[in-house]
Amino acid sequence: MDLDKETQEKVQQLQMFEQTLQQLLMQKQAFQMELSETENALAEITSSKDDVFKLVGQIMIKSDKKKIEEELKKKQELLALRLKSIDSQEADLTKRLEDLRKEVMAKIK
Repeated sequence: MDLDKETQEKVQQLQMFEQTLQQLLMQKQAFQMELSETENALAEITSSKDDVFKLVGQIMIKSDKKKIEEELKKKQELLALRLKSIDSQEADLTKRLEDLRKEVMAKIK
């Protein structure tokens, strides 16, 4: 099927948007896993009555429980903020992708 130059460009743009969305979803999944791990660590530390250790490189160092909790809470907030940003980007990109898909399909028919 022969497509005009404008439609071909839109198809290429559509493919680029799909790749970008795929990368964004992979990034989102990684942040969700990291957030889940952080929440689990925070829950364990909060419920722990014993000493708390922090992994630094290849060694474990005894650390202050309150300090570790604060660090994990800050990390949790940062990850939640990043996920919110990714969700916003995902919604915007998905809308643009759908609009462009409709344009291309209208030209092809």
